[in-house]
Parts: sequence; structure tokens; C-alpha cells
Amino acid sequence: MTAIHPSDLASGVKREALIRPTKSFYQRNDTLIIGIISVVVVLIVWEIAWLAGRIDPLFFSGPSAIIERLWSGLVTRGDMIPHIIFSAQNFAAGFSLAAIIAIPLGIALGWYRMPRMILDPFITSLYSTPRIVFVPLFVMWFGLGFASKMVIVFMSAFFPILLNVMAGVRTTDDQLLGAARSFCATQGDLFRTIVLPSTVPFIIVGLRQGVAHGLIGVVVGEFFAGSKGVGYLVGEAGTTFKTDLLFACVIVIATAGLTMAAILKKVEDHFQSWRPPQN
Repeated sequence: MTAIHPSDLASGVKREALIRPTKSFYQRNDTLIIGIISVVVVLIVWEIAWLAGRIDPLFFSGPSAIIERLWSGLVTRGDMIPHIIFSAQNFAAGFSLAAIIAIPLGIALGWYRMPRMILDPFITSLYSTPRIVFVPLFVMWFGLGFASKMVIVFMSAFFPILLNVMAGVRTTDDQLLGAARSFCATQGDLFRTIVLPSTVPFIIVGLRQGVAHGLIGVVVGEFFAGSKGVGYLVGEAGTTFKTDLLFACVIVIATAGLTMAAILKKVEDHFQSWRPPQN
């Protein structure tokens, strides 16, 4: 057997130390790296086809044209900014109201069995029904202004938040509750020390789902019953074959959704440690 010289062993360790950080970085971020590469490749192929005239601008658009329209709408002319502000106000009002009502109601319905059994058929049926069918009714009730758009966003975001909060309360560990009751814990103690920490991750997940559904509600409400907003621009772009404007609106909506989802994901990761360990 050939003896290994200490200097060879040391040099091998050094080479391994130099290689390891690169591999560990890729392993930690492989999903992000591969995702970015795939998006870049698609955009390059898409732009080449656009510049080569392989895409009919009447029915589609290219990345450069979309970016140019987005830059014009946000910076040069700024004609998209009032619509974005209007949609942001609709979303903020409807989503905030949905969260304020759905979170305490979900905790109550998850904890108390009788109210949950009474309201469950209505919650299930309303959640299963596409909210778009209520748009004409909301327009008749609240008119074509701000109120009808806010109610549509509220209805879209309310049920995902409510159902996730209820699920969080109902999945609280019964053994922890039993142990706390054996030490004469009050209802307030149970909520504060066990139920609420167990439910916080579910609340954040519900808010993330509520963001997605709320953005859909914004677009639907402004598309069908609006004269202003990003949803209205989407409808106008579709009827006038302005595909660059349509894709610019899609980028605005997608960016808003990704930003809010990323923020809530960070909040979820922070509060994940609150949840008691599960057996």
C-alpha cells in the first residue's frame, strides 16, 4: 500500500475547501438559478422571433415592445400610474377588510363547534361559487364606483383567509390542550399560549392565498364594471388589440402579487417558530 504524504493530504483538503463553497451555493439556490436561466432563455427566443417578424403584433407582442410600453406608462408619459393607484386603493381596502373580519371569525368558528356547523353550508357554497357571478349584483347594490370594486376584492380574499384560520385552530394539538387544562389553564390562557401560536402560520398562508384571490377580484371588478384601474386597462387593451399594453398590465399585476407573496413568506418563516412542536 502506498503511503499518503502529509503534504498531499493538506493540498487535497485545500482543493476540497475551494470547491465546496461553489457546490454548496448551487445546491442551496439550484431552483432559483435554474428558474432564472429558463426565463432568460425563453425571453431571448421570444425576442428573436419578435425581431425576425415571426410574431403578428396584432395578436401578440415582444419583450422589447412590452418593456417600452411599460416604461412609457410608468415613467415617460405616466398614463398607467393613476390606474395603478386606483387598483391599489381597491385592493388595500377590500383585502384589509377581509383580513380584519376573517381572522377573528375563523378563530371563533374553528374553536366553537356549534356556530361552525351552522355556518359551514353557507361558507362551503359561497367559497365554491366563482365570485364573478356576483359582480352584476354588487354593481346593482353599490354602483360603478369604488364601493363595488372593494366588495368584489373583499369577497375574493375573505374565504381563503377564513378557511385557513379555521384549519389552523382545528389542527391544534389536543394533547397540548389537555395538558394545559390539567394545569387549570383558562380559555384566555389556551388561546394566548397554544391556539394562537399554532394558528399564526395558517393565518399567514391564508393571507398569501387572499392576496392572489384579491388581485383576481381587482381585475375582474374593474374589467366588467369600471372606467379606471389596471383591470379596465386590460379590457381596453383586449378590445383595441393593444397587446403591448395588455402584457404591461400583466407584468404590473404579477409584480404586485410576487412582492406581497414574498413579504408574507418572510413573515411566515419568522412566525413558524411560534408553532408548538407536533407529535
